[in-house]
Amino acid sequence: MNLKKYTTLTRAGIMESLQFRLSSLVIVVGNLLYLIVVYFLWKAIYASAGTEVVNGMTFYDTLIYLVLATALFGFMEMYVVWDIGRSIQSGKIVLDLLKPMEYRKYMFWSYSGSFVTQFFFTFLPTFLVVAAVTKGTISFGFNLLFFVLAVAMAVSINYSIDFIVATICLYTESIWGINIMKQVIVLLLSGATIPLAFFPEPLHTIVSYLPFQSIYHTPLMLLLDGNPQPKDVVTALCTQLFWVIVMTVISKLFWKVSLRQITVNGG
Repeated sequence: MNLKKYTTLTRAGIMESLQFRLSSLVIVVGNLLYLIVVYFLWKAIYASAGTEVVNGMTFYDTLIYLVLATALFGFMEMYVVWDIGRSIQSGKIVLDLLKPMEYRKYMFWSYSGSFVTQFFFTFLPTFLVVAAVTKGTISFGFNLLFFVLAVAMAVSINYSIDFIVATICLYTESIWGINIMKQVIVLLLSGATIPLAFFPEPLHTIVSYLPFQSIYHTPLMLLLDGNPQPKDVVTALCTQLFWVIVMTVISKLFWKVSLRQITVNGG
């Protein structure tokens, strides 16, 4: 495998991300405002509950979970649906398909540079601040290794879901509504908006059989559990690996079948 072409796309992505520093600043400010709202909302929820532990999580457990989930969202967020949708509408998709690289790989590695910049400018500072403020709540042991592995697989799953949704644009030629629906579903069912521990039992059981929890919930629980049981770690990582394979296969097959729907200028 020729790694040079992939690293070239990564380097180009990093340079492009650094050219739009104001955009990154706006995102950081927006996330800060969101976290302020989350803090007071959950503080009110725990105050009304009249107990320090709700569904096995303290207020600070919940706050750390949601803060890091927001940082992970900023790190893993891709605009695949928007980019592919616009390429379909403009006809640029035809030129992209002629590139000497599989289109799915090309799109992924085009975003790899933003992963690097968002990690260093968004997630890592947030993680270090949370670790310092909570004074030892987050352990620094094997859980960090498990977390890194889980995040790597979460990126793959998240990308496959985005690619599947983007492929639907070949049929609808619509972008906005599909993308908003996807974001709502993923953020809710992955535990990024509300920790899965707070889901009612029937819904929690259903979500456990879906790929969404592997995006945010699994990495965060592996990170926050300072003394994880080996069985739980293996189960969580194997479940993620299963969804990586399944979603990759589905996205590739759906794309291959859907390419027949491409029309350019009415052709």
